[in-house]
Amino acid sequence: MSLARGRQGPFVREVLGFAAAGLLAYAADLGLFVWLRGPAGLDPLTAKALSFVAGCSVAYAGNAFGTYRHTRLRGPRQYAAFFTVNVAGALVQLLCLAVSHYGLGLTSPRADTLSGAVVGMALATVLRFWGTRTWVFRGEGRDGSWTG
Repeated sequence: MSLARGRQGPFVREVLGFAAAGLLAYAADLGLFVWLRGPAGLDPLTAKALSFVAGCSVAYAGNAFGTYRHTRLRGPRQYAAFFTVNVAGALVQLLCLAVSHYGLGLTSPRADTLSGAVVGMALATVLRFWGTRTWVFRGEGRDGSWTG
């Protein structure tokens, strides 16, 4: 039993580090969006685009210098790969919202929130975790695969 727990330890630390970086990124994204929409007076799409880039940058820094600090940093190409993985996650969230709202006809604010911010966010987070550890911070020195 302790052997199995020993193998899971690094994976659990990786998941927790990824989650912590994600929470910081979410806070930065939300805080900047609210400020850009309010006091800065920007339109919603410009504000969201800027806050998304800022959130991606915070998540990258948290993962590069925290969760995956043991991997070799590769510069702008690594950030571009990270950004691409995060855009794919955002598209997953939008797809969940579109399927629910337009495909299934579930058009209430609650249904939109559940499909985009709950189901979409959960699926996007799994995609981001997999993409981040597979394509951005490759498994140098990692024991085993997270898929079993």
